[in-house]
Parts: sequence; C-alpha cells; structure tokens
Amino acid sequence: MYPQQVHSYLQKFFQENNCDIINDNNYYITVQLTIDMDKKIMNRPYYWQYLESTNGVPNPAQLTLITDQNKLDEDIKGEIVHFGSPRLNQLFRVTKGLGAFVQMFEKIDKMETRAILTPWLGVNYKVTYYSDQTKEILYSLGINLMTGVIQEGFQESISDLVMEEFMSETVFHLPYIIKPIRALERLDAVIENIIQQDDHTWEEEATERWRKDLRVLEHFYEEVIDKPECYEMEKKAMEEQYKVRIKVEVINGGLFYKK
Repeated sequence: MYPQQVHSYLQKFFQENNCDIINDNNYYITVQLTIDMDKKIMNRPYYWQYLESTNGVPNPAQLTLITDQNKLDEDIKGEIVHFGSPRLNQLFRVTKGLGAFVQMFEKIDKMETRAILTPWLGVNYKVTYYSDQTKEILYSLGINLMTGVIQEGFQESISDLVMEEFMSETVFHLPYIIKPIRALERLDAVIENIIQQDDHTWEEEATERWRKDLRVLEHFYEEVIDKPECYEMEKKAMEEQYKVRIKVEVINGGLFYKK
C-alpha cells in the first residue's frame, strides 16, 4: 500500500466518521476527532469516565498523521502511519466494527438537475503472505454494475468526490444490471488471478530457509539414536514457522453511485 493510498484511506475514514479535517497537504493530515472517535481510537477510557462522572466539558483530541515523511518539508510533529503500522491496523478494525459495507451517493450541485449516477461495487482487499516473514498488500477494486468494467485503485478514484448517504431528489441513479453478489465473485476472481501472477520466489526462499534450519537441527541430534521429545517439538515448531500461507481479507466495501 503506497503512501498516497494510505492518505486517501485516512481522508475517507475521517470524512465518513464526521471528523473535521483541519490540515491536509498530501503528506500529512490533521483531524479533529469527534467524541465517539476519540473514545474508539485514543485509548483514554479514564479521561472519559472522569469527564462523564463530573459532567465536564469534553475535549476530544486532534490527531496529526504523517503518511509520507520523505516528502515532508515542514517540521510537523505527528504520528507516522504506513501500511502495517499499529494505527492503520487499528483504523481497519474500527472500520470493520462500524460496518464493512456502505451505500454512498456522489453529491451533485443543486444547479445540475439532470445528473445520472452509475452504480459501482467497490471492495478493499488485504492480501497477506505468511511464512517466517510477513508481507501485506492492499488492493482496491471497483466494478461497474452496468457494464462489468473493472477498475483498479478504486478507492483513490473516488477520494476527491464528495459522497453522502442520501441521494439528492433532483438526481437519478441507474438500477444495477449485475447483482452485487455476482460482481463480488468477479472481483474475488481478479484477486485470485493477481495472486497467481505475483512473484512467488518468496515461497522458495522460505522453504530453503526451513531446510537450512532443519539441517542444523538434524546435525545437532545426528548421533542421538533415540530422539527426545524436544526434538520432535522443535521440528514441528520449525515447520509451522516456515509454513507458506496466503490469506485474503475483505477490509470493507460498498455500493457507490457516481457520475
């Protein structure tokens, strides 16, 4: 997941959760959290317990998240966020808890009375490659439910659009032809194909590291006729450590009606 993808995700996350974006310059973002979001991500339950017990004035936190430190010229103090960082994983979990599926409509200017919105299914996937090392990749795919056209980087494509929960009365949206469940199956197939076409030398490298460590273990016990229980335990643990696995998760998704 590239820095601009992380930045786009943060923009959408805070906008959709009604947090005011105070500063946003592509490399960092400063947001004013709502009370609810402060409670969800700032880990200060005692503060809120005390405040509520004393009827105090709430003061939710402001948060500055740096998404590309290498391109940041200003002396900004904040939390560095990248794919795999604890903060971003926390926001993924919050998104799941708030609901993994949304329906949003592009906001249309009131003067534009004949706008027609097209339905898209957008899905954000996380693909994780496991062995003794871990690699995570985020894919954002969208599929036009009228034509079947598939677009990569879908989240980025709608990041500049203003989306809202309810469609304007003067706007018409097309009914989808492709059912969302069928569209999801097609996107799943795209992800499977991406994984198949990916460079899988990491599997061979992990297997070779496992064989190397196994040879060391065998050498250590080669003169022991009756292998102790700890030998089998170490061998089993080593096999689990280097076992190659691929996990695909849907982070979130939704129906997006846009021009």
